[in-house]
Amino acid sequence: MRGCAARAGRTATSAARPVEPAPSRWAFPPPDQADPSGLVGIGADLEPGTLLAAYRSGLFPMPLGLDGPLGWWSPDPRGVLPLDGLRVSRSLRRSCRRFEIRIDTCFDEVVAACASADRDGRWITPAIRAAYLRLHELGWAHSVEAWTPEGELAGGLYGVRIDRFFAGESMFHRRTDASKVALVGLVAWLREEGVELLDVQWTTPHLASLGAVDVPRPAYLAALRQALGVPT
Repeated sequence: MRGCAARAGRTATSAARPVEPAPSRWAFPPPDQADPSGLVGIGADLEPGTLLAAYRSGLFPMPLGLDGPLGWWSPDPRGVLPLDGLRVSRSLRRSCRRFEIRIDTCFDEVVAACASADRDGRWITPAIRAAYLRLHELGWAHSVEAWTPEGELAGGLYGVRIDRFFAGESMFHRRTDASKVALVGLVAWLREEGVELLDVQWTTPHLASLGAVDVPRPAYLAALRQALGVPT
C-alpha cells in the first residue's frame, strides 16, 4: 500500500495487548518540581516498569551529555503535535507517494539509525537502545518506517504508546523527506487508533514547521491524564 496509509508489521500493533511489566522500584518527583531546564531527577534505571511510570507521570529519559548520568525531564513548555494540525505541504504529499509506510517491521534497525554517531541521536546509548527494544517486545514501543519501492529503509521514527497517548522519541532519514513521510504515517495511524496526544518533547524549528506547538506544563499534564484515562 503506497502513500501514507500504514501497514502493520509482524509485531505489536493495536491487535496485540501490551504486557504490563513489573512496577518500578523508583518514585519520581512531581513534574512541577523540575528546574528551569526541565530536569526533574537524576538516576533510577531503564527497566520497562520505570519507563512506563515516567511517561505516565509526564516525564521522559535523556542522559545529561554523551557520557553523563540518566536524567528525567519535564520541559515547560512541552512540545506537542496536534493530530489535526499536521502541516503537509504539496511537496511532502508528493514525497508520500514515493514511499511505503510500515509499522513495527524493523524496530531495532530504526532505533539504531536514530542513534547513529553522525547525527544528533548520539544520546541514544546502547543501554537506551536495549531498554526500548524490551518495551517493544512487550508491545509498548513502536516504529513507523518509510520504505522505498526497492525495499530500502529510507527513514523512520520510534516512540511509546500508552492508551491514547504517544511519546515520539527520535526520527531519522536516509532519503529526502523520508522522516517527514514517516511522521505523516504516524499521525494517520494514531488518528485511526483514536490517540489524542502526540508528545514531541521540545518544539524544534523543524517540528514547528510541521505543526508542533508549545503547551504549558499544566495543560500538557491535564491532556496526558485525559489520554491515559486518569480521573482529574
